[in-house]
Amino acid sequence: MKPAGGALYPTRRAIALMAAGAPLALLLALFLPRLWVLGLAWILFVFLLIAADLVLGARRKGLALALDLPGAVGLDDRAEAVFRPSFRGRAPASLELALQVDPLLTATPARQVFSDTARVTLVPHRRGEAGLPMAWLRWRGPLGLTWRQQAFGPGPQIKIFPGTRAVTDFAMRLFSRHAPPGQRVQQQIGDSAEFHALKEFGAGGSLRSIAWRQSARHVRLLARESHAETNHHVVLALDTGRLMCAPMEGLPKLDHALHAALLLAYVALRGGDRVGLFAFDAEPVLSSGALVGPSAFPTLQRLAASLEYSTEETNFTLGLARLGGELKRRSLVVVFTDFADTTGAELMLENVGRLMARHLVLFVALRDAELEALAEAAPRRSDDVSRAVVAGAMLQERELVMEKLRHLGVQIIEASARELGPALIDRYDALKRRDAL
Repeated sequence: MKPAGGALYPTRRAIALMAAGAPLALLLALFLPRLWVLGLAWILFVFLLIAADLVLGARRKGLALALDLPGAVGLDDRAEAVFRPSFRGRAPASLELALQVDPLLTATPARQVFSDTARVTLVPHRRGEAGLPMAWLRWRGPLGLTWRQQAFGPGPQIKIFPGTRAVTDFAMRLFSRHAPPGQRVQQQIGDSAEFHALKEFGAGGSLRSIAWRQSARHVRLLARESHAETNHHVVLALDTGRLMCAPMEGLPKLDHALHAALLLAYVALRGGDRVGLFAFDAEPVLSSGALVGPSAFPTLQRLAASLEYSTEETNFTLGLARLGGELKRRSLVVVFTDFADTTGAELMLENVGRLMARHLVLFVALRDAELEALAEAAPRRSDDVSRAVVAGAMLQERELVMEKLRHLGVQIIEASARELGPALIDRYDALKRRDAL
């Protein structure tokens, strides 16, 4: 970090010593007027001590502050900032560090005393780029009567990505749960997918998999074994408009949607499908095209991190029409969005219906637990009744929109923020096993 100015000022000890001379001068003036000059001498003596402290402390020159900060951190992770000061001369016994922190981060501790190295834990709250705009170091002189303070700033920026540690951990558990010990390549088995081989029918097998003609020919029950088809197109369509940027359970709804979307992307890429990321608010803001292979996941992660929080109203007509025009083959379109009322959802329903003509649409919405709690809470005052009535009406309108989507043939997932990712993976796996993609 670059120096940004310094300051000198007395410590509490110097102020206390200086203040001690006042009652001494008063007592001398009242009882020994001839010796009143001793009170003035005391003040001058303290001034000399402060000057000596400044001179002795001036030997510590050439202060530099090195900051080690990771370039990126996930929302579900934390980073460590390491401060290493260095002096050309003799270093002081102890240093004090104070930080100015970006609103996207929390630093613990934001102020500390240390001797050699200071370590600060940074916890991110929202996506974006954040840093430590300013840092202040101060230390006492050898006599403890003066503070020397040096400001530094700004520090390097750290990119805050959507939470990916939980994504990869959950996905790896999902893959390893079905893999036999020692087997590195997992075979995706489906009920109605690409034929692979015949095997002897065993207990617990599906009766639909029995190959009756082959069983009659070999005079024993044989079953068809299939590989799940791959190379499907999965498009993650994210609404980044005003409603999706409202907070829910400590994070904006958009970040909860991004977590579930990245989880699905990781699983789909590992399963051999192609994944694309599309985002829109008042107009389309991102279109990645179809990416393939596990190596494409970091690209999707970087693109997801670049999505900004918007205050614009969502234009479903422009966004979904542009998406429909870009898709050249049948795809699974996963729409992450939110709506406030049936009037605002009419355009969404109309454009989702157009997508359904060629594609399979999966509608993903976060369940508003706070709204449900308001509707179900026992009223104690007249204000509680009003809140419950409004919340109940909003939930009814929401259910009406969901019912219209079901009539269109749209697949729907409505879950809490914690359950959204696993529910999405379960639905994707069920659609793939039914060969519905």
